[in-house]
Amino acid sequence: MDTAGSHGTARGLLDLTRPGNAVAAGVLTFTGAFVAAGFDAAPVAVAAAVAATVFATAAGNAINDYFDRDIDRINRPERPIPRGAVSARGALAFSVALFLGAVVAAFVLPLAAIAIAVLNLLALVAYTELFKGLPGVGNVVVAYLTGSTFLFGAAAVGMLTHPAALVLFALAGLATVTREIVKDVEDVAGDREEGLRTLPIVIGEGAALWAALAVLVVAVLASAVPYLMGTFGLAYAVLVVPADAVMLDGARRGFTDPATAQRRLKRGMFLATAAFVVGRVVTAVA
Repeated sequence: MDTAGSHGTARGLLDLTRPGNAVAAGVLTFTGAFVAAGFDAAPVAVAAAVAATVFATAAGNAINDYFDRDIDRINRPERPIPRGAVSARGALAFSVALFLGAVVAAFVLPLAAIAIAVLNLLALVAYTELFKGLPGVGNVVVAYLTGSTFLFGAAAVGMLTHPAALVLFALAGLATVTREIVKDVEDVAGDREEGLRTLPIVIGEGAALWAALAVLVVAVLASAVPYLMGTFGLAYAVLVVPADAVMLDGARRGFTDPATAQRRLKRGMFLATAAFVVGRVVTAVA
């Protein structure tokens, strides 16, 4: 038995899921449920929503690598399919199994959460083939999928329209648009080779980065809404302001260092998420 080969394949399958991203998405779903319902959130529903999110995100990452296998030979040669750890057919089969896991987990949730899950699964499957190469459209789809993890968590506990969850959805979505545009700037060479029409290719890298910065400014303004509405208090404001500063700095760095800019934007998004959690905890115990 080729244990080295089996280990390499197993590692390749794990890498396909981008486990850090999948787990992070699950944490965001949990956050959406907690921000909406606080300590009263139903544990079974929350656990099912988190599991569905992790499975769906992992599946989306795997199928994205399947469709992107040619372009990844240029932009991401270290990924499992280009480096030969997993076959294209194996990646496709693995993604189908993960999607099924997401569907099974989602079926115990309320109807609104199931509707979001179905929409997101369709968007994940269609993203690479239909949306990724359209200027700005692919960025918006990814942004919706990221932000919707919070909505999904809120819907799982029957509080889809909770104001803080809606603001968190908007903040995450807008910040993700910025990060995706910066990522497209970094990937211009490979995307142009594949004939994709991403925003930086169509309108130019400089114009795209200025658009990304403008979108982030809207996100920063949105982050003030929970405090101004009185939903969360001073503890939230004290944490969200530094988070906004980190994200704005990330957008600024996009003009000179897109890779570092992406990391700072992601870090700022998680800091902002922490601000919502702290704001909800303080409100719940007050």
